[in-house]
Amino acid sequence: MIAKTESFEVRTRGRGSYEITDEVERVVSASGIKEGIVTVFVRHTSASLVIFENADPSAREDLHEFLDRIAPDGEAWHVHTMEGPDDTASHLRMTVTRTSETVPVAGGRMVLGTWQGIFLLEHRHAPHRREVVVSVVGL
Repeated sequence: MIAKTESFEVRTRGRGSYEITDEVERVVSASGIKEGIVTVFVRHTSASLVIFENADPSAREDLHEFLDRIAPDGEAWHVHTMEGPDDTASHLRMTVTRTSETVPVAGGRMVLGTWQGIFLLEHRHAPHRREVVVSVVGL
């Protein structure tokens, strides 16, 4: 069994979704692991990861609208607002998505579906630098 871990930075332009599939695939390929799993993890509480439709950008528009509706900014009941009106909302958005994703690896490549991509979701309005950690385990 072999394990390889590498991290990379995603510079966001603020709230939205950023496809990171190619960068994760690069790490998987460089690992030399042919069969196993890859775990992708974002080290933040106001950003998250999802595997989502990557062919039609309108699907991501719907995802953004969904998150806006279930965790709007600046609600009167928000207590944790030290960093602004998107503070609590960004943390809530993270809890209904994920901080990690795991994908099988076969033939040295991720086994994603035809229209699946891995996306970092930035939940803050301001640009940020987000650290993504990729661990590949297998043979």
